[in-house]
Amino acid sequence: MKRTAARTTRRTILITGASAGLGEQMARDFAALGRDLALCARRTDRLERLREELLARHPDRRVTVHALDVNDHERVFEVFRSWEAELGTLDRVIVNAGLGQGRPVGTGGFEETLRTVHTNFTAALAQCEAAMELFRARGAGHLVVISSMTAMRGMAGHLAAYAASKAGVSVLAEGIRAEMIGTPIAVTTIHPGYIASELNNRRVGWTTLTASTEKGVRAMVRAIEAERAEAAVPPWPWTPIGFAMRHLPLRLVSRGDR
Repeated sequence: MKRTAARTTRRTILITGASAGLGEQMARDFAALGRDLALCARRTDRLERLREELLARHPDRRVTVHALDVNDHERVFEVFRSWEAELGTLDRVIVNAGLGQGRPVGTGGFEETLRTVHTNFTAALAQCEAAMELFRARGAGHLVVISSMTAMRGMAGHLAAYAASKAGVSVLAEGIRAEMIGTPIAVTTIHPGYIASELNNRRVGWTTLTASTEKGVRAMVRAIEAERAEAAVPPWPWTPIGFAMRHLPLRLVSRGDR
């Protein structure tokens, strides 16, 4: 399966964790680009409000919603397959659902930290499996994994396990990408820097590097639409910061917040 030179328009997009934050704003931006959407999250009341908002703005769009806890792995496969049958195709799946909770290792927060690792890595694996099952059967598709700039290096304190889970999902996506080279199945890893969202609203207020949700997500959507293999977003200043994070001494980079 050789990928053609022309970029394929991914018309039907599934977004997990779409009820708030980056997922919610991605839904708005993709609807404005004329895409049909399959949106899922645990909070169906918020999903329904988002659906009503999108259809009011874009009445020609198709927007469907499903309740989904991504830690219910069997349900992930059920929802993805049912949407493929209902919509005829899923052209792009954005693995976005995640948690940012955690405590420094060894300080009594194991259960809280474990929930973050399960959600950010194990549940992401289930979503990747379900998406790639559909893409392999059809011979086309675009898998997008939302990681984090913290995946670049080990992070201290309450970010230690969070960063490890994001590093794991970045490597997982790269492994899938390596297998799909030369095929019509694309794989993109997005590494957001500081972008205001419900996930990090406790920590972003102090930094001048924080982009608004709208600006940050615009950069994410541009990178996704270009089907970049990897992208730090917003590109400035996070592309050079990412380079620095990989090469500077650990003591200088391990104390950052996402």
